[in-house]
Amino acid sequence: FSYKAVIFEESGVLLPAPHRTATDWEAQSCIPAGTIQQAALSGGENSLSLQYSRGELTAVEFLQELGQQCFEIANVRVPVHSFLWDLIRNEMIKQLPIMAEAAQCIRAEGLKTALLSHNLCLGDGERSLPLHQQHFDVMVESHQGGMPRPNPGIYKLCLERLGVQPQESILLDSSSQNLNAAAQLGMKTVKVDDPEAALKELETHLGFPLRGFVPYTRSVRPGMEIPKDRLQKYLEDVLGAHPKAPLELRQFEHAESTRSYLVKFGGRLLVLKKEEEPPDGPSGPSIPREYRILKALAEAAVPVPPVLALCEDRSILGTPFYLLEHRAGLIHRAVSLPTVPPRQRRAWYGAMANVLARIHSLHLGAAELQDLGEHGNYIQQQVETWTKQYRAVETHIIPAMERLIQWLPLHFPESQKTTVVHGDFRMDRLVFHPDRPEVLAVLGWKFATLGDPMCDLANNCMSFFLPAHFGARRGLRKCDLGHLGIPTAEEYSQMYCDHMGLERPENWNFYLAFAFFRLAVMLQGRHRGSLAGRPAPGDSSPKDAEFVAELAWDFAIKEGFRVFESLPPTKLLARHSSTWAG
Repeated sequence: FSYKAVIFEESGVLLPAPHRTATDWEAQSCIPAGTIQQAALSGGENSLSLQYSRGELTAVEFLQELGQQCFEIANVRVPVHSFLWDLIRNEMIKQLPIMAEAAQCIRAEGLKTALLSHNLCLGDGERSLPLHQQHFDVMVESHQGGMPRPNPGIYKLCLERLGVQPQESILLDSSSQNLNAAAQLGMKTVKVDDPEAALKELETHLGFPLRGFVPYTRSVRPGMEIPKDRLQKYLEDVLGAHPKAPLELRQFEHAESTRSYLVKFGGRLLVLKKEEEPPDGPSGPSIPREYRILKALAEAAVPVPPVLALCEDRSILGTPFYLLEHRAGLIHRAVSLPTVPPRQRRAWYGAMANVLARIHSLHLGAAELQDLGEHGNYIQQQVETWTKQYRAVETHIIPAMERLIQWLPLHFPESQKTTVVHGDFRMDRLVFHPDRPEVLAVLGWKFATLGDPMCDLANNCMSFFLPAHFGARRGLRKCDLGHLGIPTAEEYSQMYCDHMGLERPENWNFYLAFAFFRLAVMLQGRHRGSLAGRPAPGDSSPKDAEFVAELAWDFAIKEGFRVFESLPPTKLLARHSSTWAG
């Protein structure tokens, strides 16, 4: 069954049940053995532990009642706040990490997660559960709406917020009474007595592993598995290591990285990129060529992941592949940089502009990349290639695309500078340092070649003109950039030009028109693939390509007006009508 959400109870699941971890603390605090357990569990279904688990007692009430019960049992004052603090400091680190990792693995697979919380606080108001809220899509407090568990209303509220049906969800809880109430609604339930055993049961229901999480990865997609035994033997031979544990594989979640894998080999994290079959879109560099580019860039001090090995022997994995060291850091999927404080975001954009300028400033001879592509005619070749690709994936007539196919060849730049171009440079291709605006690695070199650097800059600037709600690639259009602390498109492009020591070209709108034309072709290709039964992460609707094509045509019109206004009056009637944008 395909589940869509997993709900975690806080007490007993993310936090260990207090009475199970009290023995050592009692001995250290000279409290009679078993006092905490007896106080918490006496009373059967009306015990303090179950009342708190069901949300019938607040955290403050639970601690007060627990202290009173302990006093009556042991005839000594028991500092239950001290016990709770020791539990959180010492015991929680044993149970919380595996549950938190499970929640991360679940979200990486595209499922939603929810936390049923007691909002348990210590005396100074500090939250007892140090989990980042990004672990969960929904958080529901136990007393919300006056529905303490096992009242089924609290589960209905949680399901409503998740947007799923009861039979599409799984609840993890340590209370049989709570689990029974959830099961009566149709929810799948997993009882958590032993966390490890509970997670194994949950893995059985979900069908993917809940350990070994690495940011930006997920389990290997069906049909994209690779033979681990052959890869293990290859790595042992190439790296000269023979770890006892078998290697582990995960797959990078990004839509364009479906053939990139994370390999855990002994104590090392490696990235394996495998040639796609069949190639997706206009054939970019082959794996051997991409490997050579990365090796040359690394030697030229461009921040790229360290290159390890290239394998062209198809008997290993079926197609050529190369290996890199994994470069840990932050990848910002959202160009609004929500995890960066607003006052610092401009610096992150500055770091992005700086690294793009460093790529474009490479001396081709020194980097041994002078034969990476043809010198000149880059844009002409690109327009021809992407036009052919569009015709191959066309499903219906998009008027703006037809106009662009006619217009672009009539407005090629008269002169083009030639540098190394990344080919798909944007924010989510960069691995940033976790704490400062420093680019540790540039990823995604599939389309790298020699070409016009302004094409890279225009591709990089598209996010300023795409709406924030645009599913195919969210942008910043109509956002208050000043409030967000993000530079405008003009300010960002000027950052780049300052690094390069040049002016932005007069025909800048041509470059933006071409960038959006290229994106429209990619989106149309995704749509065609989904119609042909080849769904992939990032599938788009036909409306996406039409919207982006119209954006491209808007920039073509702006360029047409610029050309018109720059002509002397005597030349206006001499120009052929087909060259006007509108």
